[in-house]
Amino acid sequence: MRIEIADYNPRFHEMDDIDYSETEIVKYVKEALASVRLGDRENYDHLVGVLHHKERRAPDEVALLVTSLKALSGAVSHIDMICHSSLLSSIFGMSMWNYGPDMLDALLELVISLAASNAKLLDSCLDMLVSNFMPPYYLLDALKEPRGLAKKEQVLSRVHTALKDIAALVPLVPMRLPPIVAQRMPSVYKKDHLILIYIENMLKLESDSMGELVGSTMLMAVVDRLIDLDVEIGLEEILQDDSYKGIFELELEEGDEAIDYDGEDDGELPRALTHKFLSGNVIAEILDSLMVLTFEHLESCENSGRLAKVFEILLKSFQKTVMTTYKSKFAQFVMFYACALDPENCGIRFAMTLADIFILDAYPPVTRMSAVAYLASYLSRGKFVSASTVVTILKRLVDWCLDYCTSQDGAINPKAHRVFYSGCQAIMYVLCFRMRSMMDVPRLKSQLLVMPIELVLKHRLNPLEVCLPSVVAEFLRQAKAAHLFTVSQTFIFNDLLESENSRDFGGRERLDMFFPFDPCLLKRCDSFIRPNFVYWSMVKTTYDDDEVNSSDEEDDHEDSADLNELNIMDEGMGRSYEEQEVDLDYALDKMSITPRNGLGGRFGGRFHGQMQMPSRIRPSTSPESL
Repeated sequence: MRIEIADYNPRFHEMDDIDYSETEIVKYVKEALASVRLGDRENYDHLVGVLHHKERRAPDEVALLVTSLKALSGAVSHIDMICHSSLLSSIFGMSMWNYGPDMLDALLELVISLAASNAKLLDSCLDMLVSNFMPPYYLLDALKEPRGLAKKEQVLSRVHTALKDIAALVPLVPMRLPPIVAQRMPSVYKKDHLILIYIENMLKLESDSMGELVGSTMLMAVVDRLIDLDVEIGLEEILQDDSYKGIFELELEEGDEAIDYDGEDDGELPRALTHKFLSGNVIAEILDSLMVLTFEHLESCENSGRLAKVFEILLKSFQKTVMTTYKSKFAQFVMFYACALDPENCGIRFAMTLADIFILDAYPPVTRMSAVAYLASYLSRGKFVSASTVVTILKRLVDWCLDYCTSQDGAINPKAHRVFYSGCQAIMYVLCFRMRSMMDVPRLKSQLLVMPIELVLKHRLNPLEVCLPSVVAEFLRQAKAAHLFTVSQTFIFNDLLESENSRDFGGRERLDMFFPFDPCLLKRCDSFIRPNFVYWSMVKTTYDDDEVNSSDEEDDHEDSADLNELNIMDEGMGRSYEEQEVDLDYALDKMSITPRNGLGGRFGGRFHGQMQMPSRIRPSTSPESL
């Protein structure tokens, strides 16, 4: 008996006027498979040709293909990897996106049967299914239309169901599937939608019943991909170019026409920033879209009560990859958003973990410095982080720094004491953002006032000389206004603010990268981050009330101050903000740890040469010096 396409009508098991049972069709296929071993390949080759047929199929040809696949499912035990390699190649080369529901069901039934019957074929079956995460190129544009979206759901729902069915039958799936998924992940080319669809499928694997088996590896692989894309953007090289150094400096000049707004509070970043650095950057746009997918996945996890479990995976991934990546600018906001979704659990867990890493000597200096940098930035920028939590963490940092001081008899040595200096800078940075919110609560104010911050800062290791000048200046100014110090409220500074010690530790070259949660410049991500984020323009400082009441006469008196011996505690910042203008100015983050022009007039410009906090920190990176 020989099966001819012409012999079949559109029904599955009819040949001319004679009905053939499914058993008889399976018998024919088994005989065709067995005949190969005897040197007779005619029926076998015809069967392979039916599967390998690539042209658009007529209805009767589709029926023949469905029948052949169903027959093969009943004969999988007769399929040999060597003798029937061409048949297997045809099966595994079939794209599910080219067929209708009946054909898809028959094909997946065969793939599941092959995976369950022969362990040697498991990887090939999984690889075939994973390859169908992505549609053919010619379908990419169609996926934007309702019909294309329906096709996408038709295919991918069946792919994931097949993976779950195979996992239920074969215990090796959790070990074999993750490497295949990682290997199949597409590179970023012009057809960037492929990787978006692929990551969407990886997150689906994490969230459905397969998540119990492969969820952790899927989520960590997604974060790794985000990091890979992040470091490819190369934003840091742009910012270090002399021709671009003035871009963020322009933000110091409120109302400068170079800073272009859309005119409405529509949640968009200033076009002057995005156009200069990210507009048209394919990698940045893809990263933006992938992070939004991840944010939405985290939201679904929170809604389903799974966020706490998923967060533990993210935390491990963060410690392993994100925290140790030098040029990470945006990927870390996955952690930030996860914490924002659950501040009481995930948020506190993140802060405590970072504090533990910094305090424990078991970690290398590079890791501890990175941890405290993330911690300071997180406590400062997270609108959802309570003042009570900030006080608790600050106490741990201050106590550690004081213990360190008591064990040291030497003088300034930025390299030898880099962990200590990074801790001191973190303390001051957080207080720049949060001091007023703590001082306004009597219970927290009393806890803050008893912290031995002054003893740490006045130690012979002299962190005020080593840490970043603009952070030191802003901290001291707020400390004076809040009467934070009990012994002395005056610190005199001169050119040591930009001393060799400061530059050795990092200074303008390195410490301007120590705060990883600077405002995110990715446009779509910003819509998620912005409601949970503290911009410097939103911060009410301890001296704000004094500035509102300051007179022109007082300003004239400050003009005559001796700039050779600049008293940071007595100098005015000259800034006040209307709360109703916060939203309009949200992206012009008014704090930068990159000094605009150095000491005196070089730091100021607008207000008589006074030391002031520049507008914003350059986009986030972890310090290479770590």
